[in-house]
Amino acid sequence: MTLNILFLTITITKRTKSLKEAVQDDYIEKLHDENKNQRISMRNFK
Repeated sequence: MTLNILFLTITITKRTKSLKEAVQDDYIEKLHDENKNQRISMRNFK
């Protein structure tokens, strides 16, 4: 009987965002919220 065991080492590091990435993420979130609010208002308009 052969028992093969594979040992893995996983290293997790915290990802840091640059200022440019953070500004871009905020802008995208703002656009998403505006789009969502517009869809809600159009649905209530009907």
